Amino acid sequence: MDMKLEVVVVPVSDVDRAKEFYETAGFALDVDHRAGDAFRVVQLTPPGSACSIIVGKGVTDAPPGCYRGLHLVVADIEAARAELAAKGVDISEPFHFGATGQEPGPHPERSDYGSFASFTDPDGNSWLLQEVGRAEATT
Repeated sequence: MDMKLEVVVVPVSDVDRAKEFYETAGFALDVDHRAGDAFRVVQLTPPGSACSIIVGKGVTDAPPGCYRGLHLVVADIEAARAELAAKGVDISEPFHFGATGQEPGPHPERSDYGSFASFTDPDGNSWLLQEVGRAEATT
């Protein structure tokens, strides 16, 4: 039986601020639905993703900003980082992990799952860009 991850609920304190941030980062707005003052669901999808996120009111009891390490897979870490930075997202420089821990720059061999960049949303939920498929994208 197939099981496909469809949506991740990301806890935020200000739905409008989160919606603006994610749209600025390039996420497509799928739905913005309210049912009274106590419930609102905003679904957004990263470019090219089959999985979406939901931010909202009355959708989770998790504290805002508690998510760490949500991953977005990209084919070119430097291009993706540059695009997000150009949109105003405060994103780290690319980094990788070596013998001494986290090191600056993409992985020297640009191997899949080896290069990263990170950013946080306004509540502190943290995201990692992870480079996968560079070899296929450049051939």
